Amino acid sequence: MSTDTYNPKGKFFRWMDDRLPIIRLMHGTFVSYPTPKNLNYWWNFGSLAGIVLMIMMITGIVLAMHYNSSADAAFDSVEHIMRDVNYGWLIRYVHANGGSMFFIAVYIHMFRGLYYGSYKAPREMLWILGVVIFLLMMMTAFMGYVLPWGQMSFWGATVITNLFSAIPLVGDAIVSWLWGGFAVSDPTLNRFYSLHYLLPFVIIGVVILHIWALHIQGSNNPLGIDVKGPQDQVNFHPYYIMKDSFGLAAFIFVFAVFVFYFPNMLGHPDNYIPANPLVTPEHIVPEWYFLPFYAILRAITFDIGIPGTDIVLLDAKLLGVIAMFASILVLFALPWLDSSPVRSARFRPIYKWAFWIFFLDCIMLGYVGSQKPEGIMPILGLVGTVYYLAHFLILLPWLSRFEKPLPLPESISNPVIKATGEVGHEQ
Repeated sequence: MSTDTYNPKGKFFRWMDDRLPIIRLMHGTFVSYPTPKNLNYWWNFGSLAGIVLMIMMITGIVLAMHYNSSADAAFDSVEHIMRDVNYGWLIRYVHANGGSMFFIAVYIHMFRGLYYGSYKAPREMLWILGVVIFLLMMMTAFMGYVLPWGQMSFWGATVITNLFSAIPLVGDAIVSWLWGGFAVSDPTLNRFYSLHYLLPFVIIGVVILHIWALHIQGSNNPLGIDVKGPQDQVNFHPYYIMKDSFGLAAFIFVFAVFVFYFPNMLGHPDNYIPANPLVTPEHIVPEWYFLPFYAILRAITFDIGIPGTDIVLLDAKLLGVIAMFASILVLFALPWLDSSPVRSARFRPIYKWAFWIFFLDCIMLGYVGSQKPEGIMPILGLVGTVYYLAHFLILLPWLSRFEKPLPLPESISNPVIKATGEVGHEQ
């Protein structure tokens, strides 16, 4: 869908364009790329996620220069960064809070895609690559959480890696391979450090594929209808460059507030205690962006067996692991589970309500995951887990068949004209 308007000026640029047209590629990606003219600010968060990823990589490389991945020295090396390295405290706080900012941007980006149907044909591959990025982010964040080698780092790694022991036949072998031995120790930390450094470069590669898939099919828009021609589009530059710049300024302001005023708000205080295998924290919790999945993991507290016997077919631990992984892997099948021909929730009255109920369900699961598994919390976790999976596996296929959508507009331009009297000002 791209319109190539690049015209190299000067002898050098023409020579370069003939041999390695990288400037033409960048021009087509960030300048002349035709974009629907009705995109709102929810579309800012894709580019914001990319910018935060670059910030994370730069600060991570600097931190790696001073970090010691030995179990005996890891905690002290982090304190050395905070106290002795010039502006080390700033670099670490930017990196630590940047992880949260990255997940905030990506979660908003994903929920925007769910609301406006950006996963629907012909953008299935775009969505699938996005889910791959999300999985890689989770792996990278988990391994990074272990590196400070505080109490929550150590015990979080112990709990999460132990989950794989629930897999029949090969579970114990997988856990031993992850640990590099018989317990979470020095080899584990070295492996996680190596992978935490490597995976962001893998993410960059998948992001490039993600952007490539976007430019093949073009951006979705709030109306969820295809563009009818040049009258429905504007060049990415200067229109969306300026819009994204405003969004970036607001986002960086919020980011800076956390870095300079609440740097430890999104972390756990137990991580300022050196890891001690002999002392278990009162309440082991992951970072906030894992809490909904942690709640799903803990939601299953019963075994499945043959009635009237003591034979257990699936124990609670394995069921919890299956439910947790299913809650993520089901996203890969979303373009086929929701087969409604209408993309945007603006024209799907029942789906719009289902989306907001699903959103609140995710918030509730996050809260449940942050609490001790006692009282009403296990019940709320089970109800939230059942609804989460039912939303994708039951509700969306049903709505695809029986929901009656509202009439779609003829084009992007018509609703804009009707709403404002001037083309291109709908937000």
